[in-house]
Amino acid sequence: MRIALQYCHITVNDLDEALVFYRDGLGLDVRNDVAAEGFRWVTLGSATQPDLEIVLSEPHAGRSQADGDALQRLLTKGALPMTVFSTDDLEAAFQRVRASGAEVLQEPVDQPWGPRDCTFRDPSGNMVKIQQEIKA
Repeated sequence: MRIALQYCHITVNDLDEALVFYRDGLGLDVRNDVAAEGFRWVTLGSATQPDLEIVLSEPHAGRSQADGDALQRLLTKGALPMTVFSTDDLEAAFQRVRASGAEVLQEPVDQPWGPRDCTFRDPSGNMVKIQQEIKA
């Protein structure tokens, strides 16, 4: 049996602003840009993981007013779960994301538990970590 993650949802305040980070900074490809029922969502992917898509959407897209409001409060507080990407060239990824104007929370550093990583905030305040496994 094979099991794999197919979609990962990331809630953002402004899709166009988020694209500067996820498309231009991280280098993900836009696969779909969909508008429906007054909302919009964008799916992105990577050639290195063709089956995985990251879905960017706003807090109220497809949700009740109360749920969207609750999600907006969590997004505003920076309390949503972190997203972690892996790369085979952390220094290049760090430079590219930093050049996109993203807020740097942590420059690349070797972690005692194994990887070398760095951390950013996307334009909506979501924490995004990029890591590279250190070869022994």
